[in-house]
Amino acid sequence: MSVQKSGVSFFEEFKKFALKGNVVDLAVAVVIGGAFGKIVDSLVKDIIMPLVSLVMPGEQGYINWKWVIGQKEIPYGLFLGEVVNFLIVALAVFIVIVKMLGWLMKKKAAPEEEKPAAPVFTKDQELLIEIRDLLKQKGA
Repeated sequence: MSVQKSGVSFFEEFKKFALKGNVVDLAVAVVIGGAFGKIVDSLVKDIIMPLVSLVMPGEQGYINWKWVIGQKEIPYGLFLGEVVNFLIVALAVFIVIVKMLGWLMKKKAAPEEEKPAAPVFTKDQELLIEIRDLLKQKGA
C-alpha cells in the first residue's frame, strides 16, 4: 500500500513540476535555442568562413587549414570556424538577455520611479513643520 501511495505522490509531484509555466518556457527555449544553433552553424560554415577563405591566401578552404609541425598536422581551420560560431551565439545571447531584457526591466521599473514617494514624518517633524508654517504666516 505504501509503495503505491509513494508512486502516486511521486507522479503527482512530477506532474506539478512539469506543468509549471517555468518548465514549459524552459523547454521551448531549449528547442528554439537548438534551432538557432543550427542556423548559426550553417551561417558560419556556409557563408562567413568561405568568405574568410577568399580573403586568406591559398586555394584551400578553411576546413583544410593546417599547421604542419614535423610530421604532425594541426587542423586549426575547423577550430576557427567553431570560435566564430561561438562568438556569434554569445553576441546574440548578450543582445537578447543583457541588452533587451535590461531595457525592458528599466522600462517596466521607470513608471514606479517617476512617482516620488510621499515622505513619512514623525510627530515631532509634523509639529516643527506646523511651527515653521505659522512663523512664515506671521512674518509675511
